[in-house]
Amino acid sequence: MDDQPHLRAEGDAGRYFISATSSLAEQQPRTLKAGDIFALFGHSGDATAGSGSAEGLYYRDTRYLSRMSLRIGGVAPMLLSSAVSSDNAMLTCDLTNPNMLEVEPGLEQGQIHVRRAKFLWRGACHERLTVRSFVPERTRVTLQIDFAADFADLFEVRGMKRARRGQLMAPRVEPAHCVLAYEGLDGVRRATRVSFEPAPAHLGPRGATYELALDPGVPATLGLQISCLEGEAAEEAADVPHFVPVMHEFRKELRRAHRAWPGIETDNEIFNESISRALADLIMLVTNTQDGPYPYAGIPWFSTAFGRDGIITGLQTLWLAPALSRGVLLYLAANQAQHSDPAADAEPGKILHEVRHGEMALLGEVPFRRYYGSVDSTPLFVMLAGAYLERTGDLATLRTIWPHIEAALGWIDHYGDADGDGFVEYGRRTEAGLVNQGWKDSSDSIFHASGKLADGPIALCEVQAYVFAARVAASKIAAALGDEPRAASLEAQAIALRDRFEHAFWDPELGLYVLALDGRKAPCRVAASNAGHVLFAGLADAERGALIADKLLKPPFFSGWGIRTLAAGQVRYNPMSYHNGSVWPHDNSMIAAGLARYGHRSAAARVLSSLFGAARHADLRRLPELFCGFPRMRNQGPTSYPVACAPQAWAAGALPACLAACLGVGFDPARRAVTFTNPVLPDFIHWLKLRNLPLGDATIDIVLHRAEAGAVAMAVSSRRGDILATMTS
Repeated sequence: MDDQPHLRAEGDAGRYFISATSSLAEQQPRTLKAGDIFALFGHSGDATAGSGSAEGLYYRDTRYLSRMSLRIGGVAPMLLSSAVSSDNAMLTCDLTNPNMLEVEPGLEQGQIHVRRAKFLWRGACHERLTVRSFVPERTRVTLQIDFAADFADLFEVRGMKRARRGQLMAPRVEPAHCVLAYEGLDGVRRATRVSFEPAPAHLGPRGATYELALDPGVPATLGLQISCLEGEAAEEAADVPHFVPVMHEFRKELRRAHRAWPGIETDNEIFNESISRALADLIMLVTNTQDGPYPYAGIPWFSTAFGRDGIITGLQTLWLAPALSRGVLLYLAANQAQHSDPAADAEPGKILHEVRHGEMALLGEVPFRRYYGSVDSTPLFVMLAGAYLERTGDLATLRTIWPHIEAALGWIDHYGDADGDGFVEYGRRTEAGLVNQGWKDSSDSIFHASGKLADGPIALCEVQAYVFAARVAASKIAAALGDEPRAASLEAQAIALRDRFEHAFWDPELGLYVLALDGRKAPCRVAASNAGHVLFAGLADAERGALIADKLLKPPFFSGWGIRTLAAGQVRYNPMSYHNGSVWPHDNSMIAAGLARYGHRSAAARVLSSLFGAARHADLRRLPELFCGFPRMRNQGPTSYPVACAPQAWAAGALPACLAACLGVGFDPARRAVTFTNPVLPDFIHWLKLRNLPLGDATIDIVLHRAEAGAVAMAVSSRRGDILATMTS
């Protein structure tokens, strides 16, 4: 399939594409999430689903609310302001009436004020409407709230067509609530319960009407709860708690979540806004599973557990919140493939790619109910395990998941390297699976210099680097567990892979590692950002690492907003594509970590500066999943990609990860020490404070500031428990 800016190509010829008849960047929807529920609202707080619109309320991959609209006297109100709070907890919209003399005699523009406050919690959307009149005398106002539920599967919203759907049930209307229900082809009943407090003057299956008598300046307050119910819960009787007590409980839970993360503050207020939004996005995207916290990948298309995304987010934030990485490891270990299942691209020991809960997944209309079609999640899982042990010294957790690590290594050695050439390749096992199974999973993202798409099985350069790092990590874990023979064997495997890799993947003319080897072992001689991941994993030798670092930070790779996925001038280069010339913040953060690993910390600071520049221009200072790769222009921001998720977990993790790369932050659990090696502060930061940075049961506050000649000085401002900080050059 040719590159098209309006498609995300997945699977066979883009079967699982994301349609973009309109742009999320253009709409800039207001986004909320809590656990398994998320919502996209318009700026006025309404939700209007339809052609090109993803607005609505979603629960477990199904849209439970497809329309919600507020009218005053039958007329849509005017928007005054709309904002999501800095902690992502609450959407607040201020509205007023337009000129309504024809429908409401005597009611001029701007005399009725409506404030909508919304938040999500425990499978429901809670809303309070506060209505005030500024007419000098008592005024009667009609308030109408229309609603509908289409129960569309998320993949339908993304653009897929279904031959058959389940059955919408007859609405059930009571004085204070209405239940809209759907019986799916999967046998699961899903229901949307719309509840009001107090009961409206009229309630029907499509909306409610309030007749308000408003005295000047005296507020009328209405409560609304939209509950997403599944299975037996869809039949339960309504029990609608009041807005304020629920909000207080929600706020208490949110404060606990925020206290678990360290604080980052600098002298640059705009950077403070960007990093605070990034941390708030991460906290919002984390969902508590029975195995621990897990960062869902992104909203709206990927609000579920993805293996690769969760692992990379864990690696990005490990220095700040190691408990998140522990949750990722335990969840993925619990969901590791045990048997071979071609339909799910599953093989024993393989780590999850994606899990879905919607009707289409449960019926097998899409293969993602529990899908394992990612070649890199398995080595990345072992990498995260090693990094977690190095960060925390938590050998007990590693001992618990060691059988899963061994199973992952077994998959790498056998199923991953089916032809025994020493490299891990991928190839889907059915026509329904993803055709490309690295992080660049568009159907056109792996190709030769001529532009011809590569035939499988395909060995990606970065996957070999991840396998190398996984074996190094597993060797250290085995040694910590007292298994020296296994540690030595794994180390020998890593060394042997390094020699094979340099011979097969380095291209002197390209000055980079090639993108991949195809099924005939022919190199894909393409200049792609994947080579930067070889630095991230530590597989490159020092000399070639320096060459790669130099190349990635210059045109045609560097756009000014970051490093492109594909260098300009390559045959399939398109700055508006998903993977062939766009800029991905997470990709840049991994490259920045690789640059720092090879001693190029100033280059890492340049990557951080470019991403921060992009965040300055973004809505809510939030880095999206990706943006277009057009060159940076004076007085202009980056060009948006039309269907980019925002927030996206590994995009939110990009700024913290780049900051860690610049600071050279490390941890020595045995010495109870936080370490900084050759730290660099980017030009836009003169001082930086880290608050409540954890190590074991202790926390520390550290201030770093730029001294003479660009050097960085460090001071400990506070500590709680047995912990210290050191700086080395």
